[in-house]
Amino acid sequence: MILPVDSAAHGRRESSAFSARLRRAVPSIGTALAGAALWGLAMGAGAYANLLLAAWETPAKLQFVAVLFAAGGALAFPLGLFLARFLSEGRRVEASFAAAFLCFAAATVAVTAVVYAIQYRSYYSAWHADIFSITWTFQLVFTTLAALYQFLVLGVRLFFPFGFLALFAAAFWFARRSR
Repeated sequence: MILPVDSAAHGRRESSAFSARLRRAVPSIGTALAGAALWGLAMGAGAYANLLLAAWETPAKLQFVAVLFAAGGALAFPLGLFLARFLSEGRRVEASFAAAFLCFAAATVAVTAVVYAIQYRSYYSAWHADIFSITWTFQLVFTTLAALYQFLVLGVRLFFPFGFLALFAAAFWFARRSR
């Protein structure tokens, strides 16, 4: 005998389970702030060290890029931590390490790229058309796409090797903490 399934009740249970999992994945304010400060410092210091070793440009420009990477890292940490906690809940230590490694890396690159694109766009906005015009929209889209491409080609390399070491350490910390 097949019993009828109350699909509405089943949908609510799935929805509430998903909501509960989302709530459990939200990190504490203290962890998010401390991690953001440390992660931002690590990403900024890594970029600074890479540029310093390459004898890059002037100290002011070097510091500007380091601050940009630090801001991207600081903003990315809570997102990466949330995603890692969400994806690794109830998993083994190896899966927690992998989730943290991927989530911190993806969040850091993506958020830093967006921060770079915003700065890039603000620099070129002086030569763009009036706001909300068709021309301005094209300029906004293509300037942003050019900035993202430029960051992926030239900016991602600044995460290596120092940011990669910090990434490994953060994933290790996360995996040990999630046990």
